[in-house]
Amino acid sequence: MGGSSLDSSRIRSIGYDERYRTLAIEFGNGAVYQYYDCPREVYDQLMDSASKTQFFNARIRDSLPFSRV
Repeated sequence: MGGSSLDSSRIRSIGYDERYRTLAIEFGNGAVYQYYDCPREVYDQLMDSASKTQFFNARIRDSLPFSRV
């Protein structure tokens, strides 16, 4: 799963596994969550967004199944 460090106060890093359509997000407090059945387009939009936290809250947080790792 490729990852990328971010310039965000709430989200530390983001990774995406295209084969399994799994999005991994590490938050500023160190918690890591995996979001399942995430379309590649959503990942791309997240990475292109001006505010990763706002995009996450609007499009991912309550929309995709997840688990804490």
